Amino acid sequence: MTDPRFHALPDGRRIAYRHTPGSGPAIVFLPGYMSDMAGGKATAVFDWAMAEGRECLLLDYSGCGLSDGDFADGTLSRWREEVLALIDAHCAGPVVLVGSSMGGWLMLLLGLALGDRLAGLVGIAAAPDFTEWGTTPGQKADLAAGRTVFEDNPYGPEPTPTHPLFWTDGQAQRLLESAIALTCPVRLIHGQADPDVPWELSLRLSAQLRSDDVQVILIKDGDHRLSRDGDIALLLRTLAALA
Repeated sequence: MTDPRFHALPDGRRIAYRHTPGSGPAIVFLPGYMSDMAGGKATAVFDWAMAEGRECLLLDYSGCGLSDGDFADGTLSRWREEVLALIDAHCAGPVVLVGSSMGGWLMLLLGLALGDRLAGLVGIAAAPDFTEWGTTPGQKADLAAGRTVFEDNPYGPEPTPTHPLFWTDGQAQRLLESAIALTCPVRLIHGQADPDVPWELSLRLSAQLRSDDVQVILIKDGDHRLSRDGDIALLLRTLAALA
């Protein structure tokens, strides 16, 4: 892995990133909610890209990992702006977006913004619209009233917060109720033992995408993280075949 560098946005936000040059299209990894570029899947993709001489970009959203900011201020719109700024600054040609969980929602929003520069999408337990299907009516009422919701976190000691700003923005960014105007090749990998994001959601997403080149890959015993050696090997094979 290369050492992290920092990209300064016009408002002073400093976004941590790692970039390795190489042949294209550039592979851009989008972490999940409260995750960062130090995760196992992100580092595996970056290491593979370096070994293969492929261009790759990792980053931490503001309020996450090494980047500046408060997580409570984070929204899909804000993080989309940051990723677009880094792509424009460091990737000259087409890109393949790899999105994990919430990153799979963000990759769709970014894909719509990138237009002809988008060469492909790889979703890993992609979770579009989870502010809608992932919150109860009571939680929605609390969030709409400006109250942060906390839930048990199976992946760490601290509860997982959902902040009102993120939820409100997410509700405005929902995609699954209508056709999604993306025509690039798409690969959706999902574990059928995922306790957090129903695997059927990848089938629903597949149906809504305008592209005819969509494949859904189900792993019967796969969990949400899909970080086992075999899961990562499948991800890298899928990425190599697509990119």
